[in-house]
Amino acid sequence: MSCFARAETTLTSLAISSRLLLAIIGAASLAACAQSPVGRQRADLAATGRQAAIERPYRVAALHPHPVSRVRVPEETAGTKPAAAHGLASFYSDTETASGEKFDKNELTAAHPTLPFGTKLRVTDVSSGRFVTVRVNDRGPFVRGRVVDISPSAAEALGMVDKGLANVRLDVVQ
Repeated sequence: MSCFARAETTLTSLAISSRLLLAIIGAASLAACAQSPVGRQRADLAATGRQAAIERPYRVAALHPHPVSRVRVPEETAGTKPAAAHGLASFYSDTETASGEKFDKNELTAAHPTLPFGTKLRVTDVSSGRFVTVRVNDRGPFVRGRVVDISPSAAEALGMVDKGLANVRLDVVQ
């Protein structure tokens, strides 16, 4: 065998060996990825289905990782009016509400975390005694310690535009 033929055979076997080594390394890498915690988490989520997605805490603009505990207006019991809720109110503006209707700053509307859409609330400023009746058409507020967000026109009726916040009492009217 000539010197060139021997060198060519050696190069060919070296190329085949290196390709085989690369294939083995690639297969080992893929096997390691399949056993990673990320792969297991995805498999766990797929197995639990929709229920796991419902029970996870929600995020609102990445402000807080868990739902904020809020003062809730108790439901009616035995024909009595619900008790009043007390807390801070603020006013807001948005482009679209959670109920799907377009936000109108001139309407007397509010955002409440739990009351059904369409509920009428009387919002009373505790310090001045002024009150306004608003319709719940949005969800919120998403700031700890606040019980309701009201539209700018409702805030103007309460006289809280300059203050920004007001200590209020909520009464369900209808």
